[in-house]
Amino acid sequence: MSSQAAPIAPSGLQHRGVRAAVRYRGFVLIPQADLTWLIRPERSPMPMLPFRTPASSLADVKALVDWRLGEAT
Repeated sequence: MSSQAAPIAPSGLQHRGVRAAVRYRGFVLIPQADLTWLIRPERSPMPMLPFRTPASSLADVKALVDWRLGEAT
């Protein structure tokens, strides 16, 4: 799998204040209205359960996913 982040929603939504969900390393990073993130596996079986993160940047969320994947192995 690619470690590149790929937006799921069209980029034209960004200028309207809508933040697009992002695919990253087998997970979907979904921004929430309260600026937190919901992280869910793209498919089953799930290597880890879905979880939420506090308000943070996309780079911080990716680092957290990487850290959790490192702990799971």
